[in-house]
Amino acid sequence: MQEGTFSALRTQLQEAAEEFAGGPDALQDILLGLVDDVDRALREPLEIFPVCHHSPASALAMARRLREKQPKVVYLELCEDLAPLLTELRNCKLPVALQAFATDVEGFPADWSPLSVVAPVTEASAEYQAISYALQTPGVELVLVDRSCDHVFQWDAAGPAPAEPTDPDAPPAEEEAALHGDAVGLGLGDLRPRFAELEEHLLRHGRVRHWSEWWHQYVELPLGDSDHDTYRQVMFLIGSLFRRLAPGDPHRVRVDEDRERYMWTRMREHLAASGADPADCLYVCGAFHAASRVAEFGVHGADTFEIGPPSGSTWQYGLIPSSHAAIEAQFGLAAGSVSIAATTWAKHVKRSGITPFRLAGQAGTRTSRSRKATAAPPAPAAPPTDKLTGFLQRPPVLDRLDETELLGWSVEIVRAARRNGYLASTADAIAVFETSILLAGMRDRAKPTPYDFQDAAVTCIEKDSVPGRRDVRRLVEIMMGGDRIGQVGYEALPPLARDVHDRLAPLNLKLQQRGVQRALLDIASRPELERCSDTLWILRYLMPQGAVRPIMGERRLGERPIQESWDLALGTHQRALIELGYEGVSIEQVLEQRLRRAAYDPRATAATVLAAVEDATLYLRSRRLADELGTRALEVLAGERSVDGAPEVLRRVRRLLAYYRTSEPVLPPWIESFAKTGYAHYCTLLPTAFTDEDATVRQVAATLGFLFSMESLALSLGCDRNQLELAVAQSHPADPSKTALLWAAQVQLGGLSRDELRRRCDDLLANPLVVPAYPRYLSGFVHALEPVPGLSDVVVEAVSNAFARLPDHVLLPWLPTLVTTLRSGAADLAPLLIREAGRIFPGRLAALDAWVPPWREQRPTAVALSALGPAGPRGAALLAAHPAACDALAGLLGCEGTWEAPDAGPGGAALLGRHPATAEALGELLAER
Repeated sequence: MQEGTFSALRTQLQEAAEEFAGGPDALQDILLGLVDDVDRALREPLEIFPVCHHSPASALAMARRLREKQPKVVYLELCEDLAPLLTELRNCKLPVALQAFATDVEGFPADWSPLSVVAPVTEASAEYQAISYALQTPGVELVLVDRSCDHVFQWDAAGPAPAEPTDPDAPPAEEEAALHGDAVGLGLGDLRPRFAELEEHLLRHGRVRHWSEWWHQYVELPLGDSDHDTYRQVMFLIGSLFRRLAPGDPHRVRVDEDRERYMWTRMREHLAASGADPADCLYVCGAFHAASRVAEFGVHGADTFEIGPPSGSTWQYGLIPSSHAAIEAQFGLAAGSVSIAATTWAKHVKRSGITPFRLAGQAGTRTSRSRKATAAPPAPAAPPTDKLTGFLQRPPVLDRLDETELLGWSVEIVRAARRNGYLASTADAIAVFETSILLAGMRDRAKPTPYDFQDAAVTCIEKDSVPGRRDVRRLVEIMMGGDRIGQVGYEALPPLARDVHDRLAPLNLKLQQRGVQRALLDIASRPELERCSDTLWILRYLMPQGAVRPIMGERRLGERPIQESWDLALGTHQRALIELGYEGVSIEQVLEQRLRRAAYDPRATAATVLAAVEDATLYLRSRRLADELGTRALEVLAGERSVDGAPEVLRRVRRLLAYYRTSEPVLPPWIESFAKTGYAHYCTLLPTAFTDEDATVRQVAATLGFLFSMESLALSLGCDRNQLELAVAQSHPADPSKTALLWAAQVQLGGLSRDELRRRCDDLLANPLVVPAYPRYLSGFVHALEPVPGLSDVVVEAVSNAFARLPDHVLLPWLPTLVTTLRSGAADLAPLLIREAGRIFPGRLAALDAWVPPWREQRPTAVALSALGPAGPRGAALLAAHPAACDALAGLLGCEGTWEAPDAGPGGAALLGRHPATAEALGELLAER
């Protein structure tokens, strides 16, 4: 670099600063500093190639420079631990993203897990051109020099940014925009002003809406046809401008400078180890980092930066599908800007005649049919001249209006609008055409840009509403190239994903194809499909909703599948399937790890651990894992101090107990211990639960349900029934619903008769002060059907008496409360009530008028035994008249005897007269029934 190359530009900038600022000040320092940054970058022996993130101009300049210079070493600003993934790009359809994923986090806060970093790659990007050149050209070495993914989080003290709350009124996000999940995005050459006032100034004076449109109009188009020196100097200038006007956020500035120190340290280490000549190397980095002022800058910079060791986290690496919408959403770009950049890239390649670099066998790329040009020997590097002054003084080049292209756009958008429900016509196409030219003229453009055309289409076609799912702005984005979605090939998938594809191969479906596919499994005729069924059920458990959805068929304990139908969208959810591969080598291993993680979580409850036991039995059929998790459930239950999880515990333990009783010769030891420990545990908590205001009636009912349903098993294992009786006796609830529940428990234990329970219900209806609370008593009775299902007739009677006896002005106000209570709190018990009511009430309407409820019929009373008297034989007369039956029974039992004469005095009735207590108790029991 000759001294004084930018002397003329320095003089002009200094004079301008003195004229506009009235003398030397900070403005002069900034303007002259910009030239100094450009001069310093150009003087570096190791050629620096500044780029912008997903810029077609940068990609075109990169392809041109690589063919001219033919470097032997390419240094690329990308996380150094992502290097092994680059060779797998040839097996993918772009765009895709390089991903680093860590679930086993060490050295970071636990709430940061899982850690995820992605670096998207598109065909219209400079990094892809550099990667393709290095991998396709023999003797070329590609070296990634940026900090590792582990250091990304080490240097980010704030941790991953939490997901921003979504606006409830905003339209739903496109599915393709979420392909990267909540990963931290790495953008090579993320070039955007960090000074809000500067960006606002550029947008206002450029007459554009957003930053992507400004960059397309004032940087992308002018640099598309520029030479190498002009491109470099302009990009250095832009990077220096944004760097010097960046706000002084100490943490962000420190991270940026540490990244630059890191990269230059790695490059000097490689140069020293390999002995490469800096003149044969090329350093590809963002323009923001190219204009660096750190002491470590350059091949002769200071060696004072120490690279810290990585943390103990275990990182997994792979490729995930990406899309234009995902890139735009993650890096804050305008919607459709990446698609427009791809269209611009195709135009640049066609107009310039430059053959871009592509990986051999790359899916989704167009191969040139022309004869491959032989690489010319690199020309000797000439000292660059000042191209910056001419570029800044040159007036903007006004492109000639391409009426054919604009007319084609106008016709196509009207056709797309019609397909999506808009009432568009030929007149709208003409209006869009003329409005595009008008808007471009108002913005000092001779040729409408895609953004001008988009505004014109929205103005002319979209009136006051959107008839379909897509608005006009989205239709223009699709028309300009659409949202291209990448795909990771089979060879580049992790072992788990490939194993899933191999297992599902008998379905004969294109699983990598996007969209929903229907799979029909006739397992009865093709038993080999049962393995596919097992795989699909595990995937349904592990993957997001919609990836694997059963249409017909279900999986329950103790049942075998016969026929199933599934909707599969594995191609659409390929990222989720790939990330499963970071957790294990098979889906069974991943499922087992997740079940153990859920069971041994410090916040785990007995219900969640029992759910893990059921899932281990249902999906893995693993008795070993089920026993281990069952023992863990026993430990968690013993440590619980409330009955909050009692309903779920009751439901799951009943299901598991029924399964083991039908499929195992003996019960597992853990479930016997669970029943024994749970019986004593819930007996201890029962009195407190009845009086606790936080405990709901459903939870108390489930507690009683556990005690009554597990009573026989617990008593056989050594539990004492007196413990339950004492717990019920010590319970004194104040809530009406819990009081009714206590009465039901007393009936079950024999402490309260059914007649006494009916009398208490009648007393409640007869008391005007208690009538408003009667629905809550009914709620308790309904929930009591869980532990005492035999009370269904009493509950039906209580509800019927309320409707029969209460007047309308009392009944109607609390009728909605009763219905709501039955629907929300006892939906699973309603069938029991309905079945009992159907048994009691008449089946025909005509019989309803003459029907008398059973509880109003005269009940039989106990027969007074004293009325029998000792006079004459009573019950033995029938036996004496027909002795053959008794003789046969006596012979069968081996008894011998003779018949007495009929006048021998009182026979069988004498025993009843001497012991009347048994007969009286039997009479009372029959009267109740």
